[in-house]
Order: sequence, then C-alpha cells, then structure tokens
Amino acid sequence: MVGDLQELSYQESFHGAFSAANAAVRLITQRMESSPAWNTAYSNRDAPRHTRIHQPAGPRETKQVPPQPPVPANQVSTSSAPSHQPPGRRRPRPAHLLTTTMAAAMSVSAVVPPAAAVALARTLLCVPATARAPREMAAEVAAAAALGADLAELRLDRLAGFAPSRDLPALLAKPRTLPALVTYRPTWEGGEYEGEDEPRFEALQLAMELGAEYVDIELKVADKFIKFMSGKKPETCKLIVSSHNYENTPSAEELGKLLAQIQATGADIVKIATTATEIVDVSRMFQILVHCQEKQVPIIGLVMNDRGFISRVLCPKFGGYLTFGSLEKGKESAPAQPTVADLINVYNIRQIGPDTKVFGIIGKPVGHSKSPILHNEAFRSVGLNAVYVPFLVDDLAKFLHTYSSPDFAGFSCTIPHKEDAVRCCDEVDPIARDIGAVNTIIRKPNGNLVGYNTDYVGAISAIEDGIRATQSTRSTTSPLAGRLFVVIGAGGAGKALAYGAKEKGARVVIANRTFARAQELGNLIGGPALTLAELENYHPEEGMILANTTAIGMHPNTNDTPLSKQALKSYAVVFDAVYTPKETRLLREAAECGATVVSGLEMFIRQAEGQFEHFTGMPAPDSLMRDIVLTKT
Repeated sequence: MVGDLQELSYQESFHGAFSAANAAVRLITQRMESSPAWNTAYSNRDAPRHTRIHQPAGPRETKQVPPQPPVPANQVSTSSAPSHQPPGRRRPRPAHLLTTTMAAAMSVSAVVPPAAAVALARTLLCVPATARAPREMAAEVAAAAALGADLAELRLDRLAGFAPSRDLPALLAKPRTLPALVTYRPTWEGGEYEGEDEPRFEALQLAMELGAEYVDIELKVADKFIKFMSGKKPETCKLIVSSHNYENTPSAEELGKLLAQIQATGADIVKIATTATEIVDVSRMFQILVHCQEKQVPIIGLVMNDRGFISRVLCPKFGGYLTFGSLEKGKESAPAQPTVADLINVYNIRQIGPDTKVFGIIGKPVGHSKSPILHNEAFRSVGLNAVYVPFLVDDLAKFLHTYSSPDFAGFSCTIPHKEDAVRCCDEVDPIARDIGAVNTIIRKPNGNLVGYNTDYVGAISAIEDGIRATQSTRSTTSPLAGRLFVVIGAGGAGKALAYGAKEKGARVVIANRTFARAQELGNLIGGPALTLAELENYHPEEGMILANTTAIGMHPNTNDTPLSKQALKSYAVVFDAVYTPKETRLLREAAECGATVVSGLEMFIRQAEGQFEHFTGMPAPDSLMRDIVLTKT
C-alpha cells in the first residue's frame, strides 16, 4: 500500500536501546580513566610506534554462554551456542571444494536452505567497534556485550594515532567483555590503513599473541602474512581470510573459484563480501553458504548495500558463520549494515534457522518501512517460525522467479510493483483483478503465486468507521453511499480506494497530476477525471469526501500538501494514506476547516491484519498490532 512509503525509521523504534548503549559508552569510558590497566598501557605515550611487546597471554578463558530460552515447538531447534574459544586449526580443505561444474549447476531459481540433516551452529552476532580512540573503542565493545552481541570486531585502522605496542595490550586485556576479531584493513580493501604491509602484519601477530580469538587478513596478502607468521599462529586463534568486492557480485562459477582460492591459503574461516547491483545477486551468496554448510566449511558470506540487506538477516537460515550488526546508526563498518538491536529485537535473528519461513515487503524504496517491526512481532506473538524482511526490488518478475523456494512463502507488495504483481501471479483474487492491483502475494505448496488486495478493505472500512464515529448515519447502509468521493492518485492504492468506494455506492472522481492516468482509472470505474490543478476549483456540492493516495506530504516533505486549505472547505471527510508524520499537513488543515479526518495509520493497520491472515491462516492479533504501530514505530 502507499502507506508503506511512509517508512518511519527503525532508529525511533529502539531509541531507548541506542540511548542506553551511548550511556554505557560514556560511563565505561569514564571508569577507564582510573583503570590501572589503561594507566599502565598509556603511561609512555612516546614509545616507538611499532615496538613489539611479547606479553604472555595467560590461560585461556572460555566465555560461558547462558542457556537459551525455550524455543516454541513449531520453531526450528538451534544447536547449543558454540564456545567463543576457537578450536584447533582446521585442516585446509582441497582447493577444488567447489568445482566449475558444481558452480554452474547451482540454479539461481531455487534458493534452498541446508538439509535438515546438517547440524547448524548458531550464527554469531559481531559488532564492529569503530571509535577513533582506544578507550572509546573498548567502551563500544562493552556496550555491544550489553546489547547481546557474541563478539566484537576491533577495527584498528579506524584508530587515530594507533600504536600497536601501547594500544593492543589495553584493548585485549583480560577479562574482556566479548571475544575479539581483530581487523586492520588497508585502503585498497575498503579500510583506512595507508602504510606498508609489514607494520600491519606485526600488529596482527601481536594481537594473536595477546589472545585475540579471530584475526582477519585479506586474500591478496594472505600467503605473504602466513609466511610472515612462520607457523607462530596460536591454536586458540582463528584466521579469517577475506575478500571484498565493492563493485558487484560475481557469477556462481566465479564465487566458487574464489572460495577455493581462499581455502587454498589454509584459512580457518572463509569470508566473502560482495556488492548487490540487484537483489537477485544475493541468491548466489546463499547458494555458496549452503554448499559450504554441507561441506562443513565455516564461511562468512555477505552482500553489501540496500539490495543486499537480506543477506545480513537471513544468513543463519543458510548457515553463515557470523553476521555484522552496528552498535547504532552511524557506526556501520559497511553499507546497509543493520544495528545489532534490530537484528535481535526486530528480526528475532536468534531463532532463524533452516526451517524458518521468509516473508517480506517488496518495494522501491522500502528500507524504512515499518512493516518488518509490525509483522515480526505479530509472528512472534503466535509462535510462528517466520521472519519478515524488506526486499528492495527493481524487477518484480525476476525477483519472484529467483526466490522461488517454498521457504519464501509470502510478500507484501508496495509502490511501484502493485500493478505488475497482477501479471506476475499465477492466480489473482477476483477483487484484486477488478482493482488491477495486488498488495499481498502468497506462495502455495505447489509453487503457484496467488495475489490479493487488502488495501481496499483497510482503507474503506477505516473511512466508514471514521464517519460513523462523528456523523449520524443509517446503520443499514454504508455512509459512503450516494456521496461524492474524490480520489487523489491513480496508482495501486488509488485503484483500491476507487474500487472500494464505488462498491459502497459512492460517486467516484479521480484526480491525478498526470491527466492521462486519471482518465484511464476514471474510465475503468465510470467516473470523471481531473488534474490536481483543476481540483483546486472543484466544488460542485458540499459534504464531499477526499482521499489522498499519493505520497505528497510524506516525511521528509512534510510541508507539502495535495490540496490547498481553501479548497478543503468543501469537504466533510478527509482521508490521507500518508502516515509519516502521523498528522500530515493535509489532515491538520482539514481539521481546522471542520472536516472529519481519518489517518492513514488505520488503513495501514487494517491492510496489515488482512495480510497477516493470508500469511498465517490465523486471526490477526488486532490489539497487539495496534499497540506496535502506535508505540514502536
């Protein structure tokens, strides 16, 4: 529905959690000022920049993972969380793990999770610490632990004036709140380190000696680094060999060759990060994850930017070793990285496994839609093993063909894909076909896609109830019957309201910025068409109803309105599908003119409840969903 363009930011949803994290950072930083370990480490700030300190690491301490809460019977049972103490180094797999033939055989049209027989360790949540000063970086690690992270990535290249011999003993001092993944990324691989390799290698080896659980080295210099170590890597440290592609996501065959190349270095963990130019690129990364899971090869496989967002949330379903979540908005270490709070609280990532069903909202744009917050909490309330994610889609038909696995079970559909969805579905509900727009797609067990429209019921019922609550009406007929009903907009939501109003006996008029579009819809429903300019002087009678189905007035353009205040004086009822802000300029000025106003929030809630029932076959938890929309978005 058009309301999904309102896209309230997730930042507000967990503002409290972020505030707590910031408070923790400040408090921990203050306490460190008096810490003996920090005072000792920083007592000689003029020490040579790359002087090596061979400090005994001391006995290993295994982080005790608390018992996990019971998982509902209908959810996949995750294996017990692994200890953060890395095991002994895995014997390198043969370089031909993924052959060209195997890669070519991996169909992008059938992305499926690992077989149930393959035991999955819990995907770890890693928070990158990106502060510019060591004290603040250590405080970020502590804050990440408080938010529920499993480990922290220490981005040494982000530190200003970094001196390994001074800073690393303090950053890796025990006891630590989280295990450490140490990264010292050079500029040629997307980081900030601009120096030579040898000083960087020395710092990474020192981190190993000081007890870092993981160290990341780039594939381009992996052989050189391993030779530099001369077999001195502690058994307690895992070596991650990584490759980052900031341009695109290679073919399945090329990814297979890259995987084999990384394994040939003797890596304990493979890391491949690519960039999505379209959302179907992510399917190739999922296939690599599945293959590695079946071969028991630990892999971190992620796809960057907004079109690759789903790779960060769904990696537990396909066997990824870890995923990254920032401490808060603004502290990301890679494009479109979610916060760890969102991963845990919005997407319920701890419960995602091979059997988890995937739902989501298809749109462009879609990144800030409140639908994931609403549906994921509703799923959780009924014990459904499912996750709801945003799908930033350019080509709807290509997306639906690529993600054709039964596990991709249903979709909400918003601008600009509602009309295309009618053509992409194998079956379309008669009402949705008459409207000419689909906002809900369900995948049946046989793979067929069925399209529905819940927008028209959500919007029309909201307007009817708004009128009944403020105006005297006949209880046996619709309060829309016989009234002039002006719809602004001729897209999917406009079609839904025009159809619904006509079905209720209203006389419908279509107004649109582009007259040809207004005329096309007007011809379909048997009503006149106007331009927005003509609508300014259109007042054939008093007591008209106005329904805005466009994005005019949506955040951040909150000063915009589709109709002047003077023109609003002819309307008795005004509905706005825009709900960010909750009171738009259109609704505020309509109320000042004495009209009954109906918020787009009601349409959003009601159409979402209809979608939930299609997704689950269960009644929607109305009071819960209303509470979520009003308090968490």
